[in-house]
Amino acid sequence: MAWQQDSSVFVTGHKGMVGSALVRALQGRGLPPAITASRAECDLLRQQEVEDFLAARKPDVVIVAAAKVGGILANDTYPADFLYENLMIAANIIHASFRVGVKRLLFLGSSCIYPRLAPQPMPEDSLLTSSLESTNEAYAIGKIAGLKLCQYYRKQHGVLFHSAMPTNLYGPGDNFHAENSHVIPALLRRFHEAKVNAASEVVCWGTGSPRREFLFVDELAQGCLHLLQAENPPDWVNLGSGTDVTIRELVELVKDVVGYSGEVRWDHTKPDGTPRKLMEVSRMKALGWEARLPLRDGLQVAYQAFLEHLASGDARL
Repeated sequence: MAWQQDSSVFVTGHKGMVGSALVRALQGRGLPPAITASRAECDLLRQQEVEDFLAARKPDVVIVAAAKVGGILANDTYPADFLYENLMIAANIIHASFRVGVKRLLFLGSSCIYPRLAPQPMPEDSLLTSSLESTNEAYAIGKIAGLKLCQYYRKQHGVLFHSAMPTNLYGPGDNFHAENSHVIPALLRRFHEAKVNAASEVVCWGTGSPRREFLFVDELAQGCLHLLQAENPPDWVNLGSGTDVTIRELVELVKDVVGYSGEVRWDHTKPDGTPRKLMEVSRMKALGWEARLPLRDGLQVAYQAFLEHLASGDARL
Protein backbone atom coordinates (compact mmCIF):
# COMPACT_ATOMS: atom_id res chain seq x y z
CA MET A 1 0.00 0.00 0.00
CA ALA A 2 1.09 3.57 -0.65
CA TRP A 3 0.57 5.77 2.36
CA GLN A 4 -2.64 7.78 2.32
CA GLN A 5 -3.56 11.19 3.70
CA ASP A 6 -4.92 9.60 6.87
CA SER A 7 -2.15 7.00 7.31
CA SER A 8 -0.59 6.77 10.75
CA VAL A 9 3.20 6.74 10.57
CA PHE A 10 5.55 5.62 13.35
CA VAL A 11 8.94 7.34 12.98
CA THR A 12 11.60 5.68 15.10
CA GLY A 13 14.54 7.83 16.18
CA HIS A 14 12.45 11.00 15.99
CA LYS A 15 14.90 12.99 18.13
CA GLY A 16 17.79 12.36 15.75
CA MET A 17 18.65 14.35 12.66
CA VAL A 18 16.93 11.99 10.21
CA GLY A 19 13.91 11.23 12.37
CA SER A 20 13.22 14.88 13.12
CA ALA A 21 13.45 15.70 9.41
CA LEU A 22 10.91 12.97 8.66
CA VAL A 23 8.56 14.38 11.31
CA ARG A 24 8.90 17.84 9.70
CA ALA A 25 8.24 16.39 6.25
CA LEU A 26 5.08 14.63 7.41
CA GLN A 27 3.85 17.83 9.05
CA GLY A 28 4.61 19.76 5.87
CA ARG A 29 2.31 17.47 3.89
CA GLY A 30 -0.59 17.94 6.26
CA LEU A 31 -0.53 14.34 7.46
CA PRO A 32 -1.52 13.30 10.98
CA PRO A 33 1.26 13.91 13.54
CA ALA A 34 3.86 11.17 13.44
CA ILE A 35 3.74 8.51 16.13
CA THR A 36 6.94 8.79 18.15
CA ALA A 37 8.39 7.20 21.26
CA SER A 38 11.18 8.15 23.62
CA ARG A 39 13.52 5.43 24.86
CA ALA A 40 11.66 5.45 28.18
CA GLU A 41 8.40 4.74 26.32
CA CYS A 42 9.86 2.07 24.02
CA ASP A 43 13.43 0.80 24.20
CA LEU A 44 14.14 -0.42 20.68
CA LEU A 45 16.80 -2.80 22.01
CA ARG A 46 14.09 -4.75 23.91
CA GLN A 47 12.01 -6.98 21.66
CA GLN A 48 8.96 -7.25 23.90
CA GLU A 49 8.78 -3.49 24.48
CA VAL A 50 8.81 -2.90 20.72
CA GLU A 51 6.08 -5.44 20.06
CA ASP A 52 3.91 -4.14 22.91
CA PHE A 53 4.24 -0.54 21.68
CA LEU A 54 3.37 -1.41 18.08
CA ALA A 55 0.45 -3.58 19.15
CA ALA A 56 -0.94 -0.71 21.21
CA ARG A 57 -0.47 2.06 18.62
CA LYS A 58 -1.13 0.04 15.43
CA PRO A 59 0.61 2.32 12.89
CA ASP A 60 -0.09 1.84 9.18
CA VAL A 61 3.51 2.67 8.26
CA VAL A 62 6.79 2.31 10.14
CA ILE A 63 9.93 4.22 9.16
CA VAL A 64 13.08 2.85 10.79
CA ALA A 65 15.25 5.95 11.20
CA ALA A 66 16.67 4.96 14.59
CA ALA A 67 20.30 3.86 14.57
CA LYS A 68 23.55 4.07 16.46
CA VAL A 69 25.68 6.32 14.27
CA GLY A 70 29.06 8.02 14.34
CA GLY A 71 32.15 8.93 12.36
CA ILE A 72 35.31 6.97 11.54
CA LEU A 73 36.77 7.23 15.04
CA ALA A 74 33.57 6.15 16.81
CA ASN A 75 32.99 3.22 14.44
CA ASP A 76 36.57 2.03 14.79
CA THR A 77 36.60 2.41 18.59
CA TYR A 78 33.22 0.85 19.46
CA PRO A 79 32.54 -1.81 16.77
CA ALA A 80 30.73 -4.21 19.12
CA ASP A 81 28.33 -1.46 20.21
CA PHE A 82 27.63 -0.42 16.63
CA LEU A 83 26.97 -3.98 15.46
CA TYR A 84 24.85 -5.07 18.44
CA GLU A 85 22.64 -1.99 18.67
CA ASN A 86 21.96 -1.72 14.94
CA LEU A 87 21.22 -5.45 14.69
CA MET A 88 18.78 -5.28 17.59
CA ILE A 89 17.02 -2.16 16.33
CA ALA A 90 16.50 -3.67 12.89
CA ALA A 91 15.47 -7.14 14.04
CA ASN A 92 13.13 -5.99 16.79
CA ILE A 93 11.24 -3.42 14.73
CA ILE A 94 10.97 -5.45 11.54
CA HIS A 95 9.83 -8.64 13.28
CA ALA A 96 7.39 -6.84 15.57
CA SER A 97 5.94 -4.88 12.62
CA PHE A 98 5.27 -8.16 10.84
CA ARG A 99 3.69 -9.74 13.92
CA VAL A 100 1.26 -6.88 14.57
CA GLY A 101 0.26 -6.40 10.92
CA VAL A 102 1.99 -3.16 9.91
CA LYS A 103 1.06 -2.56 6.29
CA ARG A 104 4.30 -0.97 5.13
CA LEU A 105 7.81 -0.51 6.52
CA LEU A 106 10.73 1.55 5.22
CA PHE A 107 14.13 0.71 6.67
CA LEU A 108 16.88 3.33 6.34
CA GLY A 109 20.39 2.00 5.87
CA SER A 110 23.56 3.69 4.68
CA SER A 111 25.94 3.88 1.75
CA CYS A 112 28.40 2.10 4.08
CA ILE A 113 26.75 -1.20 3.13
CA TYR A 114 28.59 -1.26 -0.19
CA PRO A 115 32.10 -2.69 -0.64
CA ARG A 116 35.13 -0.48 -0.09
CA LEU A 117 36.10 -0.86 -3.74
CA ALA A 118 32.61 -0.98 -5.24
CA PRO A 119 32.18 0.39 -8.77
CA GLN A 120 31.73 4.16 -8.77
CA PRO A 121 29.02 5.35 -8.75
CA MET A 122 27.85 2.48 -6.50
CA PRO A 123 24.89 0.54 -7.94
CA GLU A 124 22.48 -1.32 -5.69
CA ASP A 125 23.59 -4.68 -7.08
CA SER A 126 27.18 -4.17 -5.87
CA LEU A 127 26.01 -5.22 -2.39
CA LEU A 128 28.02 -8.15 -0.96
CA THR A 129 30.29 -8.46 -3.99
CA SER A 130 33.54 -7.81 -2.06
CA SER A 131 34.97 -6.64 1.28
CA LEU A 132 33.59 -3.74 3.28
CA GLU A 133 35.57 -0.74 4.53
CA SER A 134 37.18 -2.01 7.73
CA THR A 135 36.70 1.18 9.77
CA ASN A 136 32.89 0.94 9.64
CA GLU A 137 32.37 -2.76 8.92
CA ALA A 138 30.41 -3.38 12.13
CA TYR A 139 27.89 -0.62 11.40
CA ALA A 140 27.57 -1.77 7.80
CA ILE A 141 26.84 -5.37 8.78
CA GLY A 142 24.05 -4.19 11.08
CA LYS A 143 22.50 -2.21 8.23
CA ILE A 144 22.92 -5.04 5.71
CA ALA A 145 21.10 -7.33 8.13
CA GLY A 146 18.17 -4.89 8.30
CA LEU A 147 18.01 -4.61 4.53
CA LYS A 148 18.05 -8.39 4.13
CA LEU A 149 15.40 -8.87 6.81
CA CYS A 150 13.08 -6.55 4.88
CA GLN A 151 13.85 -8.34 1.61
CA TYR A 152 13.23 -11.80 3.05
CA TYR A 153 10.11 -10.91 5.06
CA ARG A 154 8.73 -9.48 1.81
CA LYS A 155 9.72 -12.63 -0.10
CA GLN A 156 8.47 -15.12 2.47
CA HIS A 157 5.44 -13.32 3.89
CA GLY A 158 4.39 -10.91 1.12
CA VAL A 159 4.63 -7.79 3.32
CA LEU A 160 5.66 -4.50 1.74
CA PHE A 161 8.86 -4.01 3.73
CA HIS A 162 11.64 -2.28 1.79
CA SER A 163 14.72 -0.13 2.30
CA ALA A 164 16.43 3.09 1.29
CA MET A 165 20.19 3.56 1.47
CA PRO A 166 20.98 7.23 2.14
CA THR A 167 24.33 8.74 1.33
CA ASN A 168 26.21 10.93 3.86
CA LEU A 169 23.65 13.24 5.48
CA TYR A 170 23.92 16.64 7.13
CA GLY A 171 21.64 19.42 8.31
CA PRO A 172 19.61 20.68 11.30
CA GLY A 173 19.77 18.46 14.35
CA ASP A 174 23.14 16.95 13.49
CA ASN A 175 25.55 15.61 16.10
CA PHE A 176 28.48 17.99 16.61
CA HIS A 177 30.43 15.88 19.12
CA ALA A 178 34.15 16.67 18.91
CA GLU A 179 35.16 13.01 18.38
CA ASN A 180 32.08 11.00 17.36
CA SER A 181 30.44 13.18 14.71
CA HIS A 182 30.43 12.84 10.93
CA VAL A 183 32.60 14.93 8.64
CA ILE A 184 30.35 17.95 7.93
CA PRO A 185 29.24 18.67 11.53
CA ALA A 186 32.80 18.02 12.71
CA LEU A 187 34.15 20.55 10.21
CA LEU A 188 31.44 23.14 10.93
CA ARG A 189 32.21 22.98 14.65
CA ARG A 190 35.98 22.96 14.17
CA PHE A 191 36.02 25.97 11.85
CA HIS A 192 33.48 27.85 13.97
CA GLU A 193 35.55 27.38 17.12
CA ALA A 194 38.71 28.34 15.26
CA LYS A 195 36.98 31.51 14.06
CA VAL A 196 35.70 32.40 17.54
CA ASN A 197 39.11 31.74 19.12
CA ALA A 198 41.06 33.43 16.32
CA ALA A 199 43.11 30.24 15.83
CA SER A 200 45.83 30.48 13.20
CA GLU A 201 45.10 27.05 11.68
CA VAL A 202 42.65 24.17 11.55
CA VAL A 203 43.97 20.60 11.33
CA CYS A 204 42.08 18.19 9.06
CA TRP A 205 42.55 14.44 8.84
CA GLY A 206 44.18 12.60 5.95
CA THR A 207 45.12 13.90 2.55
CA GLY A 208 41.84 15.49 1.50
CA SER A 209 41.76 13.33 -1.64
CA PRO A 210 38.81 10.98 -0.90
CA ARG A 211 35.58 11.88 -2.64
CA ARG A 212 32.27 12.00 -0.80
CA GLU A 213 28.63 12.59 -1.66
CA PHE A 214 26.37 14.55 0.67
CA LEU A 215 22.60 14.99 0.93
CA PHE A 216 20.74 17.60 2.97
CA VAL A 217 18.61 15.75 5.51
CA ASP A 218 15.32 17.46 4.63
CA GLU A 219 15.79 16.35 1.03
CA LEU A 220 16.34 12.83 2.31
CA ALA A 221 13.02 13.04 4.16
CA GLN A 222 11.20 14.18 1.04
CA GLY A 223 12.80 11.35 -0.90
CA CYS A 224 11.56 8.84 1.69
CA LEU A 225 7.99 10.11 1.49
CA HIS A 226 8.17 9.95 -2.31
CA LEU A 227 9.40 6.36 -2.09
CA LEU A 228 6.52 5.44 0.21
CA GLN A 229 4.12 6.47 -2.57
CA ALA A 230 5.55 3.84 -4.95
CA GLU A 231 3.19 0.89 -5.31
CA ASN A 232 5.93 -1.68 -6.02
CA PRO A 233 9.31 -0.25 -4.94
CA PRO A 234 12.61 -2.10 -5.28
CA ASP A 235 13.72 -4.10 -2.24
CA TRP A 236 16.29 -1.37 -1.69
CA VAL A 237 17.15 1.82 -3.49
CA ASN A 238 19.96 4.35 -3.21
CA LEU A 239 18.98 7.80 -1.98
CA GLY A 240 21.67 10.36 -2.73
CA SER A 241 22.50 13.54 -4.58
CA GLY A 242 24.33 11.77 -7.40
CA THR A 243 27.30 14.19 -7.19
CA ASP A 244 30.44 14.22 -5.05
CA VAL A 245 33.33 16.45 -3.96
CA THR A 246 36.77 15.82 -2.53
CA ILE A 247 37.19 16.27 1.20
CA ARG A 248 39.61 19.09 0.38
CA GLU A 249 36.89 20.84 -1.65
CA LEU A 250 34.42 20.29 1.18
CA VAL A 251 36.85 21.81 3.69
CA GLU A 252 37.19 24.93 1.55
CA LEU A 253 33.40 25.23 1.27
CA VAL A 254 32.93 24.92 5.04
CA LYS A 255 35.75 27.37 5.70
CA ASP A 256 34.08 29.89 3.39
CA VAL A 257 30.56 29.37 4.79
CA VAL A 258 31.79 29.79 8.38
CA GLY A 259 33.95 32.78 7.47
CA TYR A 260 37.23 31.45 8.88
CA SER A 261 40.32 33.26 7.57
CA GLY A 262 43.15 31.10 8.97
CA GLU A 263 45.10 28.25 7.39
CA VAL A 264 44.25 24.56 6.90
CA ARG A 265 46.88 21.91 7.76
CA TRP A 266 46.41 18.30 6.64
CA ASP A 267 47.51 15.56 9.04
CA HIS A 268 48.65 12.76 6.72
CA THR A 269 49.12 10.35 9.65
CA LYS A 270 45.32 10.05 10.02
CA PRO A 271 43.24 7.64 7.87
CA ASP A 272 41.37 8.72 4.76
CA GLY A 273 38.78 5.94 4.82
CA THR A 274 37.13 4.73 1.64
CA PRO A 275 38.66 6.34 -1.49
CA ARG A 276 35.30 7.26 -3.01
CA LYS A 277 31.63 6.88 -2.09
CA LEU A 278 29.16 8.03 -4.72
CA MET A 279 25.68 6.60 -5.12
CA GLU A 280 24.29 5.44 -8.43
CA VAL A 281 20.82 7.01 -8.20
CA SER A 282 19.11 6.06 -11.47
CA ARG A 283 16.56 3.82 -9.73
CA MET A 284 15.33 6.68 -7.58
CA LYS A 285 15.24 9.01 -10.58
CA ALA A 286 13.15 6.42 -12.43
CA LEU A 287 10.68 6.63 -9.55
CA GLY A 288 10.40 10.39 -10.17
CA TRP A 289 12.61 11.92 -7.47
CA GLU A 290 16.05 13.54 -7.37
CA ALA A 291 17.90 15.91 -5.03
CA ARG A 292 18.21 19.54 -6.08
CA LEU A 293 19.75 21.59 -3.24
CA PRO A 294 23.35 22.71 -3.97
CA LEU A 295 25.90 21.70 -1.33
CA ARG A 296 26.93 25.28 -0.52
CA ASP A 297 23.30 26.28 0.10
CA GLY A 298 22.77 23.28 2.34
CA LEU A 299 25.94 24.04 4.31
CA GLN A 300 24.75 27.58 4.93
CA VAL A 301 21.44 26.29 6.33
CA ALA A 302 23.28 23.69 8.44
CA TYR A 303 25.67 26.29 9.86
CA GLN A 304 22.85 28.67 10.71
CA ALA A 305 21.01 25.83 12.46
CA PHE A 306 24.20 25.04 14.42
CA LEU A 307 24.46 28.68 15.54
CA GLU A 308 20.81 28.67 16.61
CA HIS A 309 21.30 25.46 18.59
CA LEU A 310 24.35 26.97 20.28
CA ALA A 311 22.41 30.08 21.20
CA SER A 312 19.52 28.07 22.66
CA GLY A 313 21.85 25.69 24.50
CA ASP A 314 20.53 22.49 22.91
CA ALA A 315 23.31 21.78 20.40
CA ARG A 316 24.41 18.14 20.35
CA LEU A 317 28.06 18.68 21.32
